[in-house]
Amino acid sequence: MDRPARPEDVDEICAALPETELGTSWGDLPTWKVPRGPKGRGFLLYRAPHSTAVDPDTGEMYDDLVVIWTSGPAEKAALVEDASSPFFTIDHFRNHDAVLVQLSRLGEMTREELAEVITDAWAHRAPRRLVREVLGDG
Repeated sequence: MDRPARPEDVDEICAALPETELGTSWGDLPTWKVPRGPKGRGFLLYRAPHSTAVDPDTGEMYDDLVVIWTSGPAEKAALVEDASSPFFTIDHFRNHDAVLVQLSRLGEMTREELAEVITDAWAHRAPRRLVREVLGDG
C-alpha cells in the first residue's frame, strides 16, 4: 500500500520529472519550472505567507502553502470540490488554474496521489515535445 505523502515528497517528485529545475518566480518564491533555463514555466511554487490566504479558524496567515498548477478549470474544480482532498483555492487565485495545499496536510493523501497531481501540473506546463517523449501520445 502506498504511504501517506510528506512535505519532502514535493521536491523529490518535482526533481524526478524530466527537465525540471528549482528556481524562483514572483520575486524570490521557490518555484519548480520546466524546462530548465530561461524559458522554464512554473508548475509548482512555495507561497510566502500573505494576507490573501488565512486560516478561517485562527485568522493567521498560512505559512506552509504550495501552489500547484492544474490542466484547467475542470481539474481545479475536481480537486477543490472533493471533500476528502486537502486542496483548496482562495479568491486571489480565482482566475488561475491552480490549487493550494498546506504542507502540513499532505498526509491526507498518498504519495502516489500527490505525484499524480504534480505530474499533471508538470505535463500542463512542459513543452508538448517533452510531454510526448515522456508520457507518449496518450
